[in-house]
Amino acid sequence: MDTANHDDRSGGAHLHTVFLGLGANLGDRQVSLARALGELRRVFDVDAVSPAYETDPVGVLDQPRFINLVARARTAETPAAVLATLKRIERDLGRRPETEKRYGPRPIDIDLLLYDDLVLDETVESEGRQMSLQVPHPRMDERAFVLVPLADIAPDALHPVLGVRFAHLRDKVGTDGVTLLGGGLLAGFARDIQEEPPRNAIGLGRVGVTGIERVIRLATGHPVELFYAQLDLFVDLRSDRKGVHMSRFPHLVDQTLDDLVRRRAPDIESLAGRVAEDLVRRQDAERAEVRVRAQVPRTRHTPITAQRTQDLFTLLGWAVSSTEKTVRLVGVEVAGITACPCAQEMTRDHAHERLRAAGFSEEEARKALDVVPLATHSQRSLGTLIVSDHPTVSADDLARIVEASMSSEIYELLKRPDEFFVVNRAHANPKFVEDVVRDMLKHVADVYPQLPDEAFVLARQVNSESIHRHDVYAERGTTMGELRRELGGEPARRSLSLEAWLAGELEG
Repeated sequence: MDTANHDDRSGGAHLHTVFLGLGANLGDRQVSLARALGELRRVFDVDAVSPAYETDPVGVLDQPRFINLVARARTAETPAAVLATLKRIERDLGRRPETEKRYGPRPIDIDLLLYDDLVLDETVESEGRQMSLQVPHPRMDERAFVLVPLADIAPDALHPVLGVRFAHLRDKVGTDGVTLLGGGLLAGFARDIQEEPPRNAIGLGRVGVTGIERVIRLATGHPVELFYAQLDLFVDLRSDRKGVHMSRFPHLVDQTLDDLVRRRAPDIESLAGRVAEDLVRRQDAERAEVRVRAQVPRTRHTPITAQRTQDLFTLLGWAVSSTEKTVRLVGVEVAGITACPCAQEMTRDHAHERLRAAGFSEEEARKALDVVPLATHSQRSLGTLIVSDHPTVSADDLARIVEASMSSEIYELLKRPDEFFVVNRAHANPKFVEDVVRDMLKHVADVYPQLPDEAFVLARQVNSESIHRHDVYAERGTTMGELRRELGGEPARRSLSLEAWLAGELEG
């Protein structure tokens, strides 16, 4: 076989000739095979593809007919690395061999048929499993669904063990059960349109998919490890590429989650980081961003009656990856209540005037107002706190910091004494939206003195007004070093956005 050197994507390294057998009999077979070819072209120099054939199943006969073809490619990878790449592409396209019956139906199958003239039989590890690596592929000299397409593109090549031309082996086995697929693969899917140049050569900073819903497994310290989550995935898009492969985003999420099931459950920021790193590699991107939102239950007891109750808070994982570095953050979103200081102060002034008009002395009026809760309007609030990934940072701590920064925490279940406690606490602790953000930042500095100065913290508060149609909002992003200096009396600098900090981290 031809093992000549080719100066292409290998960077001038010696290239080996491999023959790959592709097959599918589940789902849209043509689309699966066309997508598989597109994936193979991204990692190998595919220089020949046979026609596609409909073929009868072998081994397990009670299953749909296959479509099979053979591709010839050149690569600098070792046989074990080629096998690992093929298995990774299979999994990306939906195959789960651990659940399949031997010789049974499959959405995609990619076999390493030949690697130069090599004869090899050994066990290698691929994706955490022991796999058999045999070249030439066992029984390929008996399979018409392999020999017919193989002989189309390499009729004079010799079987490394038998020393017989593949055209001769095809004629010996015959072509029963193998039918040329009319029209071949769908032309629209055979082209890798995303790799073509766009009409306007303009790069895009964020392209991807949002709202991918999955059940994920996380190590949170809570008894339950499975959580409902939503994922947003983005990559940058170079100016010379028409688009990204959108279908790869959910496939990549599924593969990453499947891989992690076999390991210790990760924390949410590590999960986001793993997906971001895989996106950079699989989408050939310079930068990828992943956001994960998981609904985490927690069991609490009401403040007075000690009733057991459960509520949810949102756990946030954020990761941005380049070809050189990954930056991770962890955060929470927690609901609470705030009481408006401005309206309460007006209520105080009005009550003071009424008391004085009723004959109370100035001292009596002030004393009464100091001990009696004063009315004001309250606001359902949502606090967000995001901090750089660090071994000492915990989601439970962040949730408590957010709650402690509001006028009062809230509970899903409240008996009447508990309800009084929450309302009284909130009205005794009125806060503006700005106060809550400042308190969150101060609490982070107090709780995490070990965070390095370059670590990032973002505090955000949204209050849903009860007497207005609008909401009120406050936010501050900063580094821990800047926050400590400001708390020490230095003048405040301009707020640092999360995007600006991430850009600096990836470039630094």
